[in-house]
Amino acid sequence: MLDLKLIRQDPDWAKTKLAARGIKPEEIDELLDLDKQRRALLVETEELKAKRNQVSQDIAKMKRNKEDASEQIAAMRTVGQQIGDLDKQFADVEEKSKYILVRLPNFPDDSVPVSLDEKDAREERRVGDIPTFSFKPKAHWEIGEDLGILDFENAAKVSGSRFVYYRGAGARLERAVYNFMLDEHYKEGYTEVLPPYLVNDDSMFGTGQFPKFVGDSYTVTNEGSDLTLIPTAEVPLVNYYRDSIIDGDKLPIYVTALSPAFRSEAGSAGRDTRGLIRMHQFNKVEMVKVTKPEDSWDELEKLTANAESLLKKLGLAYHVITLASGDASFTSAKTYDLEVWLPAQDTYREISSCSNCTDFQARRAQIRYRDDKGKLQFAHTLNGSGLAVGRTVAAILENYQNEDGSVTIPEVLVPYMHGETKIAKA
Repeated sequence: MLDLKLIRQDPDWAKTKLAARGIKPEEIDELLDLDKQRRALLVETEELKAKRNQVSQDIAKMKRNKEDASEQIAAMRTVGQQIGDLDKQFADVEEKSKYILVRLPNFPDDSVPVSLDEKDAREERRVGDIPTFSFKPKAHWEIGEDLGILDFENAAKVSGSRFVYYRGAGARLERAVYNFMLDEHYKEGYTEVLPPYLVNDDSMFGTGQFPKFVGDSYTVTNEGSDLTLIPTAEVPLVNYYRDSIIDGDKLPIYVTALSPAFRSEAGSAGRDTRGLIRMHQFNKVEMVKVTKPEDSWDELEKLTANAESLLKKLGLAYHVITLASGDASFTSAKTYDLEVWLPAQDTYREISSCSNCTDFQARRAQIRYRDDKGKLQFAHTLNGSGLAVGRTVAAILENYQNEDGSVTIPEVLVPYMHGETKIAKA
């Protein structure tokens, strides 16, 4: 959530920043008008409450002196009614103000390309050699189906489209990939967490999924209680610290988790209908950091490097782009996307997003720390995929495929595959 004081202090700056995220200036004008009304009502209410307190003292004094206080008592009733009316007006204005404020995205950082078009992302670097083949490379779903390690047909029968069964070596490969990722993050100082997969509305609000993106989630209702299947482990990891005051000496905090991610993909009709790229359920290893504001930009670079390290060790070519302002996530001030090379599509596809959310999530979730002077400050939160497991499997199948239909196992994964160096058709 944005700091309303910043918007109030420099509305033109706020309008310019948010216009880069697709927010119309009229929304900011409406918010500021409601804020002005709210503050005026607050002043008026406080003045009336002070008047009521004074009248109450006068009545008490008159009663002690056995004087007639009926006029003052009637006046106090009138003041009480006025306060009640003002409280209702205040609650209405505050609700309207909050409705707008909680739906405004984070301010983009000055280093982010200003554009509402995702095509205006800025490429930062390319890493690794794009593989060449003496044959036409197959798509990962073809490879997986031919090898009998991916079964989309039976998954569709059981659950519907955008689900998959991993079988045999496919299941082992998926497990090898995420165990490798978790081990690497552990070496980098992350604390491994096994989080809940169902969270409450306060948690979804804290990390910015609710209320704006309710339609993208799967919610379970049981005995009158609503819980949401997590769209990413970022939600339970960040909300672990919700409503907390952290000792500043303990920052930065690094945590990582493997979890399934559940997404309705409501806005992706017709996109990536085949394969592992856009699933309703998939595994993902997530990295989350909680830092001091002055450290968060350096920590974003380290977070991105942690994700890149996995791709380098897997021998997968990729590039890093800075997303344009209109394409970054709702909570992000700056996002680096890592896109891995997929030979069958002859292009790079996203496999990780690494974002600095500054104090946006911390303000929503009330995550604070005490600075050196003992003053409470909002922390900064960061998150990154390290990596999306299914997309990593897809990239391995396509980049390491052989002409005979087999797939060579990347060297770093061989120990996790119990010495198996190749997946071949049974």
